Formats: sequence, C-alpha cells, structure tokens
Amino acid sequence: MDVPKDFYERVKPGLYAKIGRELRSARRILDLGCGSCELVQHLADSSEREVTGVDISSEHFPEAQRTDQGVRFGCLQKDAAKLGAIPDRSVDAVVTLWALHEMARPESVLAESLRVLRPGGEALVVDFPKDSLAQTLWDEAYRTPEEVRALLTGAGFARVRIRLIARNQVLWATGIRPRTTGIRPRTTGIRAC
Repeated sequence: MDVPKDFYERVKPGLYAKIGRELRSARRILDLGCGSCELVQHLADSSEREVTGVDISSEHFPEAQRTDQGVRFGCLQKDAAKLGAIPDRSVDAVVTLWALHEMARPESVLAESLRVLRPGGEALVVDFPKDSLAQTLWDEAYRTPEEVRALLTGAGFARVRIRLIARNQVLWATGIRPRTTGIRPRTTGIRAC
C-alpha cells in the first residue's frame, strides 16, 4: 500500500472542511464520540451554529469551552447510546468522526441519533473502512460500506449514501431522518444542550 503512515493527519484539515460543507445548513449539530472536541471547535468557529460534542469520557475535553475566536461550544460526558436529556427532533445534524468503530452499541447510537434529529435532519458517519491503512496501523473492528449501510437503514434512516473518499481510506456515509418514522416522540422537561 503506497499510503503514507501519517495519511490521516494529512487529510484531517480537508476532511474538517468537507464536513463543514456537508453540514452547512444545520444550525444545531451533535458530534457523537467527539473525543477532545476538536471537530466541535472547528464547526463552532466556522459558522453561527450551536455545536455540542458527546463522548463517554471527558478526559480530553478542553477546560474552556470557547474557541480561539470566543465562540461557545459544548462538550458533554454522556453515552451516545443514551441521549435522554436531548429532546426528540431537536437537532439538525449528527456527525460521528472516527468513532463508530469504537462504539459498543452502534445500533443504539444510530437509533438515538434518529430520535434527536428533526425530520429531514442528516446523520453523517465518517470512519475508517475495513481493509484500509487504518486496519494495518491499528487493526480495530472497522466495517465495510455494506455493513455501515445496513446499520443506517436498520436504524430507520432513508436516502442512505455511502462512498469511499481520500484514496479509499475514508468511509463517508450519510442518511436522512424521514419525515415520518415509527418513533413516538418522548416528552421531557429537560432542555437540549
């Protein structure tokens, strides 16, 4: 394979810009599996959006939840499979970057994503595909495009599109929350983050 070992670090700035363009019409965004909230900060800085990161560990969250330009963002320590405090249909877009393969219950995470998304809202999954450079470097449980498609459609997403980008080293998947689903809205007295 003639892909340099630092390939993912090299493509990160362009990937962040591509994610920003993909989610340009979203006003409220959740980043599930956000790690150190780096993508959250980028998205908050590049627009007038409310961006919140969710990660099961807060170990790498920044202390000050403001970008260098002073834009506020949020980082919540929470299991992405249990977003109960976030009301139904309150988010415009959900993104997960390099995290789906890390999630113990991706089906539950995608079901919760569908629940919190407004009708017509978008889920964006960006991950390492099976048999990529990442497989050689870290050998984790990466999925094929077909497996990610099955996860998204199984969760109830419509218009699912999957493609490999960046020399086939990055899996890019999108799905839309249909206008109607079998999900019954829950009412909570808790405001969204």
